[in-house]
Amino acid sequence: HYLGPGDRLAGLTLQSSGGTRGAVEAARREIARFIERAATERRVPTPASKIVLGLNCGGSDSFSGITANPALGHCSDLLAALAGTAVLAETPEIVGAEHLLVRRARNRAVAQRLLGYIQSYKTYLSQFGVDFDANPSPGNKDGGLTNILEKSLGAVAKGGASILMDAVDYAERIRTPGLVFMNTPGYDPPSLAGLAAGGVNLIAFTTGRGSAIGFPTVPVVKISSNSATWRRMPDNIDINAGRIADG
Repeated sequence: HYLGPGDRLAGLTLQSSGGTRGAVEAARREIARFIERAATERRVPTPASKIVLGLNCGGSDSFSGITANPALGHCSDLLAALAGTAVLAETPEIVGAEHLLVRRARNRAVAQRLLGYIQSYKTYLSQFGVDFDANPSPGNKDGGLTNILEKSLGAVAKGGASILMDAVDYAERIRTPGLVFMNTPGYDPPSLAGLAAGGVNLIAFTTGRGSAIGFPTVPVVKISSNSATWRRMPDNIDINAGRIADG
């Protein structure tokens, strides 16, 4: 596909650019053009209903379900009340707490879709002779989480207490305001990619252990569950929810 000069995406190949050095120089020219174009952009007031917020966590610890995730859940509820959208993800990390979402589902169809995604993951894992007990990860356990139920109860808290309006498959377009669930892996890079493909324009990412993940095209707001991680990684963390535990 040829990308014209007015497009926001540039496609380059080594073969068409004169090799590696030519491709680097061509990329610099394209970047200069993009910077020039970006300089003409202007901030304008926009209603909160335009926000589609992806909710994700990684490198969780025992504080995640006490500070960062419930605080983000409160934020999700505020956003839903303003007709914005909050999108909970990571199917393996709601197992054991799915009843909390099912009882808040808008209707039976939404509840059944959610349970269907969990069942499809169970079927997938059974091919390898493993189950959800392999989660949490060693890093999660070092942070104080002992089993999948503790991790899931904390992870679901990111969705607040609002009605679950819809459940969508991986990278499916998000079209419903309010709380939505997306069927993504628990592994953070593809989870964020699925959210971005679905249309989120902001991602809130909670971490206790200090995950430094970002995303190339969607801003990722990093929220620490404890003050020690906040102090240790000031360049990577935007908000310190550890203040809640500090009193």
